[in-house]
Amino acid sequence: MKLILKTLLSAAFVVATVQPSAAVEPRITGVIRVIDGDTIALGKTRIRLFGIDAVEGDQPCTAADGTVLNCGAWVSSLVRQSYDGQRADCVRVETDRYGRTVARCKALGQEMGQALVAAGLAFSYARYSRDYVKTEAAAKQARRGVHAYETQRPDVFRKASKTATKPAASAGSGGCEIKGNVSSKGTRIFHTPGQRDYDRTVIRTDKGEHWFCTAAQARAAGWRAARR
Repeated sequence: MKLILKTLLSAAFVVATVQPSAAVEPRITGVIRVIDGDTIALGKTRIRLFGIDAVEGDQPCTAADGTVLNCGAWVSSLVRQSYDGQRADCVRVETDRYGRTVARCKALGQEMGQALVAAGLAFSYARYSRDYVKTEAAAKQARRGVHAYETQRPDVFRKASKTATKPAASAGSGGCEIKGNVSSKGTRIFHTPGQRDYDRTVIRTDKGEHWFCTAAQARAAGWRAARR
């Protein structure tokens, strides 16, 4: 896994240099704690990396052989391996609607947004900046990171999750019958037909729950089997 990460992140050195647009002070420095693929914390300050968008925590990726991967967890793990505990130097750009500081950050001698997009661990968020559009195109052509799989752009996935509030009563998309439920404690559990809680379990895709066609698919996506 470390070898994969080093290979992916090395791509940041061979792509064209991005000319960042002007940002607003103040500067923020500190030791990185990775929250997810596009969000870090420096001390008590949570920072959304400017101009990029990483896959959501429950977002799946599908390999050519049909294997389903929990893409969000995989990406966060790779980013964490590389950046957790490293020092970052950030320049604030704005504050988003969730109250998070949006900033450009440098760590390990690289601009983080550039490095993550070049490695295929994040998408260019062209809605807010076109700085990384060409970098993403190069990563996609080389099939780096998430581009080696079939997955949606994060903003498309979020929109689909919010609008899918009325799942089918007896089966999900494609007739799949295994219910991937998220408990009140955040535990991901799948129920198969005939189990005790199967009939009363309602799948809410807007809350990150999923239908699965096989138990193997559910396990690969990060769900465990219900005990009863």
